[in-house]
Amino acid sequence: MRVLFIGDIFGKPGRQALAGLLPRLRSAHEPDVVIANAENIAGGAGLTIDTCRDAFKLGIDVLTTGNHAWDRREIISYIESEPRLLRPVNYPPGTPGRGRLLLEEHDLLVTNIQGRVFMRSLDDPFRAMNLLLSENRARFTIVDFHAEATAEKKAMGYHLDGRVSAVLGTHTHVQTADEQILPHGTGFITDVGMTGPVDSIIGNDPETSLQRYLTQMPVAGKPASGRSELCGVLLDLDEQTGMTRAITRIKQQWPA
Repeated sequence: MRVLFIGDIFGKPGRQALAGLLPRLRSAHEPDVVIANAENIAGGAGLTIDTCRDAFKLGIDVLTTGNHAWDRREIISYIESEPRLLRPVNYPPGTPGRGRLLLEEHDLLVTNIQGRVFMRSLDDPFRAMNLLLSENRARFTIVDFHAEATAEKKAMGYHLDGRVSAVLGTHTHVQTADEQILPHGTGFITDVGMTGPVDSIIGNDPETSLQRYLTQMPVAGKPASGRSELCGVLLDLDEQTGMTRAITRIKQQWPA
């Protein structure tokens, strides 16, 4: 069982890199399932109905999100009607959408959860995962842990080690070099990275972004231009145990 997980798609540059590189990745690795974080897919902030639909047309099976899920109001009604688009499962009861999806054909549960350190305080992600796993049983479980702090991400990895197939960090947009298989078989990486512009400050135009730090004013960001890259990981999952046999980082530039 192979799962390709693609890191945060950032604006038009990220969408172009995804469209250009995904067919090659499919040909080279033949993944059974493709998952991507898309919380910044529209202009580097939030999602639109059209950008989600375009991603699904490219062959993405599940889209995950995070703290920018609600940046564009049009997504609220869409997330209610589209089960393949997830928001963090630890949002309070009554929040639109859902935080989990079972792909029955593969017996694969995909879930999205958000951290609390240096982020908006949501329900406890650790207890939320305990509850989710007590209610949902699948051979494979992939967790997108959308969080800021490295320690919180690593803590979640150990908390779920042996109970889920993989814990994959998103949000910081910087791919980390710590991909590993934890002692009880769970694949882990602190952050899978970003699919978007290389010459940028986490996706945004450097000159514009610098103004925030130099002036302390709320300057609106905009996606950078120029070359892009696709970051992600490829998981090889054991059909018998449901755990990770191999986790491989992916980082490819576009145009290639």
